Amino acid sequence: MSETDPIRLDGLKALVTGGASGIGHATACLLAARGADVAVLDLDPSGARAPLLGIKADVSDDASVREGVAAAVDRLGGRLDILVNNAGIGAVGTVEDNDDAQWHRVLDVNVLGMARTSRAALPRLRRSAHAAIVNTCSIAATAGLPQRALYSASKGAVLSLTLAMAADHVREGIRVNCVNPGTADTPWVGRLLAAADDPEAERAALDARQPMGRLVTAGEVAAAIAYLASPAAASVTGTALAVDGGMQGLRPRPAGPAGPAGPAGPAGPAGLTDPADPVGR
Repeated sequence: MSETDPIRLDGLKALVTGGASGIGHATACLLAARGADVAVLDLDPSGARAPLLGIKADVSDDASVREGVAAAVDRLGGRLDILVNNAGIGAVGTVEDNDDAQWHRVLDVNVLGMARTSRAALPRLRRSAHAAIVNTCSIAATAGLPQRALYSASKGAVLSLTLAMAADHVREGIRVNCVNPGTADTPWVGRLLAAADDPEAERAALDARQPMGRLVTAGEVAAAIAYLASPAAASVTGTALAVDGGMQGLRPRPAGPAGPAGPAGPAGPAGLTDPADPVGR
């Protein structure tokens, strides 16, 4: 760690789940660029190229997580300072639309996945002088979004888990925070748009509904995660940092049908609601 620049992460060891694509990959690359040694856990770690250390793991399987964390710590030289719980999956629909199997699957990955990785990492983090956990949450945890009942429930649980973990581990010197991205420009959102009848019109409508007139980028979310993970945030714990372009807190005046506020209502021309899904799958 640099003594003169607290944003630098020189000498720190980081682990990012879901770090081979989307927000997770952007985060892993930024942590590495700022001097950290970074390992990535992912179902398909092929996207985690050097200097990242890619390790195959499934956050829905406890044995896989424990083996993956142990392998990551070993390859990082026996230490761990930063854990970024980013792996997750999306879900679309009202409370009626997803069956029990889908509920179990999404909660297993999005909530239990973070619990599994955290409990495997905590014994190593307790030995760090700069221990930090950052969870990828979502605006869906704090705003009522249409067609996102299951996904919102999972991210609401992540927000509560973040606060509870922060309280549990603050005396151990382990900080726990989360980021709440808005609609992020990730591969998952790209696939939703590509499936629309008119992808270009759908993208334009989605951009127009954002207060800033565009989607959040993966790099912008990564920058927030890197800050919360860094010594610059040494007194920040139990915090949810919104990276949503103002979606949660702002109510700007409409600027017309094609202006920054966009058309009224939550859906665009083909009925695509704002995904608010930062998982990057």
